[in-house]
Amino acid sequence: MEADRLNSPSTSVITFEVLGHQLQFSQDPNSKHLGTTVWDTSMVFAKFLEKNCRKRRFCPSKLKGKRVIELGAGCGVAGFGMALLGCDVVSTDQIEVVPLLKRNVEHNTSRIMQMNSNSDSFGSIQVTELDWGNEDHIKAVAPPFDYIIGTDVVYAEHLLGPLLQTIIALSGPKTTIMLGNEIRSTSVHERMLQTWKNLFEVKIVPKAKMDSKYQHPSIQLFIMGLKPPAVTAEKADNTVSKEKLDNKTQGIDQQVNEVETSKTDPDKKENRGSSSTVDDLDGEIIEENCLPLTRLPDGKLSDWEARRYGSMAARLLRDINIT
Repeated sequence: MEADRLNSPSTSVITFEVLGHQLQFSQDPNSKHLGTTVWDTSMVFAKFLEKNCRKRRFCPSKLKGKRVIELGAGCGVAGFGMALLGCDVVSTDQIEVVPLLKRNVEHNTSRIMQMNSNSDSFGSIQVTELDWGNEDHIKAVAPPFDYIIGTDVVYAEHLLGPLLQTIIALSGPKTTIMLGNEIRSTSVHERMLQTWKNLFEVKIVPKAKMDSKYQHPSIQLFIMGLKPPAVTAEKADNTVSKEKLDNKTQGIDQQVNEVETSKTDPDKKENRGSSSTVDDLDGEIIEENCLPLTRLPDGKLSDWEARRYGSMAARLLRDINIT
């Protein structure tokens, strides 16, 4: 990604209000890298923190000074959610994404400090390169961390092994892992959940705990911790290999088609109730509200609803061959 492309006319900016701050995140639509786009799950994650910041573990008094590392930070949205609650965040991504990530971090940090120059509620954010599985990169960020976060980091099966090895290497006995994921392929999602179940104590955040606006049936948030005794990076690698990842080199475009066909089946939609259930992997069934996507209050779309409809349209159009 060339630096001058960030100022090109086609570059877009997402304005996002969270925890009392209007933040602006630049995107690079011309980039071929997925990390230069603001994905919806990062916004759902940040708004989840906002809703729960006065309760228990997510209140600023509990998070002040906690060390956080964000994997696959992209444009940096999720990391700012933690930093605004007092955490010291290391936002990481591949080298191609780092220039845009740095730009967003510097710009928004400046905006926050100008608005609250005397406030000690804001922690810090620094940016560094981290390729999953790279031992030198992992050592350079000085693990372990109190929290490991990531949103939309699992979109293809071949990423599971390097991601899990990296999470294990960055973890300590008390590390909390918070990941968000949008279901784009049922096969990848199920493989991901089964692999996590083997290694972690996994809890799915119920929709009632999320922001009432920034949520969607296909987006899930997970809070996890290592099972005792703590497993090693080698065991994580073995667990993934036993899952027989047959399509390690298969891209996301082909995988998306598997789930979209069932999602757009009219018969299945008519028979679907107003709620569905999800197993949180520990035997507890959490009921989730699934609001119909065709319900438009006052006939108007909010920015969030427009993003979700745009996402659906893009997936449908990708499967249509126009001749």
